[in-house]
Amino acid sequence: MRGAPHASGWLGASGCFLPSPARCRDSTPQPGESMASTEERRECETECCSKDAKLQCPTCIKLGIQGSYFCSQECFKGSWASHKLLHKKAKEDKNQNECKNCVEKDINTDPWPGYRYTGKLRPYYPLTPLRLVPSEIQRPDYADHPRGMSESEQFLKGTAQIKILPPDDIEGMRVVCRLAREVLDIAAKMVKPGVTTEEIDHAVHLACTARNCYPSPLNYYNFPKSCCTSVNEVICHGIPDRRPLQDGDILNVDITVYHNGFHGDLNETFYVGEVDEGAKKLVQTTYECLMQAIDSVKPGVRYRELGNIIQKHAQANGFSVVRSYCGHGIHRLFHTAPNVPHYAKNKAVGVMKPGHVFTIEPMICEGGWQDETWPDGWTAVTRDGKRSAQFEHTLLVTDTGCDILTRRLEDNGRAHFLSQM
Repeated sequence: MRGAPHASGWLGASGCFLPSPARCRDSTPQPGESMASTEERRECETECCSKDAKLQCPTCIKLGIQGSYFCSQECFKGSWASHKLLHKKAKEDKNQNECKNCVEKDINTDPWPGYRYTGKLRPYYPLTPLRLVPSEIQRPDYADHPRGMSESEQFLKGTAQIKILPPDDIEGMRVVCRLAREVLDIAAKMVKPGVTTEEIDHAVHLACTARNCYPSPLNYYNFPKSCCTSVNEVICHGIPDRRPLQDGDILNVDITVYHNGFHGDLNETFYVGEVDEGAKKLVQTTYECLMQAIDSVKPGVRYRELGNIIQKHAQANGFSVVRSYCGHGIHRLFHTAPNVPHYAKNKAVGVMKPGHVFTIEPMICEGGWQDETWPDGWTAVTRDGKRSAQFEHTLLVTDTGCDILTRRLEDNGRAHFLSQM
C-alpha cells in the first residue's frame, strides 16, 4: 500500500514516518524517493539480500514499474545506482508512448512535431484522398490546375472594379445560391456528437454532385476537401477530418457550390449537443452582427460602413472582430471585388449599386481578434485559443435594398442554431 506524502518523506501504512535517505548528489535517492510500505510478503531486491521486503519505491509505483521491493532504507540506498536506471528507462518509454498515443488506430493527432497549438483542438490525420467529381459536371478553372490556381481570378487580381450583373447572370446566381442552401441544410442535419467532420464533408460532396454542382472549395489553391468545417477556436478554413464532434463544441460549416458557371456561398455555426452559455452568446451575437449588416445594404451605401455596424454590435457584447479575412464579391469568380471587411474604420473601396453580388461573413471571437494559421496552410485559429463563430450570406443589391440569395426557405429564414436553442 502506497504511503501518503509528507513534507520530507513518506508515511508508511502503519502511520509511522519513514525518514528519507540522505542526499548524496546522484548516488542516493532524493526525498521523493522514500519508501512506501507493503503488506504482501516480498523478498528484498538488493543483491545478496533475501530478507522480507515490506517497502516499495513510490516512484516505481507512479511510473507503473512492477516489483521494486526492499527490506529497508539502507538496502534501497545501496541499490540506488542501478535502481534509478529503471526510472530513467520507464520515463523514456512513457515519453515514447505519449508520442505514439497520437497515432492510435491509424489516426495521428500531432502531424506537425514541435508546433504549439493555441487551443485544445487537434487535427486528425491522415486525411482521406481527394474526392472525385463526375466528369460530366462543369468545373471551375482551378479544379484541375496542379496548384489549384484560378487564372480568371488572377487576371483580375488587384482591380477594385465591381461588376454589375446583367439579368441572366442574376438568375444564374439565384439558382446556384438556392442549391448551396440545400447542401448546407443537408449538412445541418448531421451535426451531433460523435459525427466526424469528414462524414459531413462526404455528405456535402454527394449532395453537390447529386445537384450537378462542383463543390467550389475542392482543389481551390489545393484545398483538399469539399467544404470547410471550423470547430471551436478555428476561425475559418478548417479542413474536415476524422475527429468526432464532441458535446459542447460549436461548428461552422462553410458551403460553396459551382453550377452553370456561377458560385454560391454561405455558412452557419451550429451547436453540437449541449453548449455553455458563453457559446450561446457568441453564436447569437455573431448572427446578429450579420443580420444587422444585411439590414443596411442598399444602393448608395459604402462597403466600408458594414464594418462599423458589425464591430459596434460585437464590442457591445464583449467580443472582437477578425481582421484578416473579409467578405467578397462572387459570381462567375469565387472571390473578386469588392472586399468587405467586417471591422470598423476600414478602407474598403466602393459604393453599393443594383446588380452587385457579394458576401458578408463576420467572424467574431470571444477573446482577441488576432489569428494564426496551422502548418496545413489553411486552418485559421484564434491566437489566444478562444472560440470564434461565423455566419455568411450571399446578397444581391436591388433598387431598394437587397435580396438574401442564400436565405433559408424553412423556419421563416432563420438560422439553424435558433431551433437548437
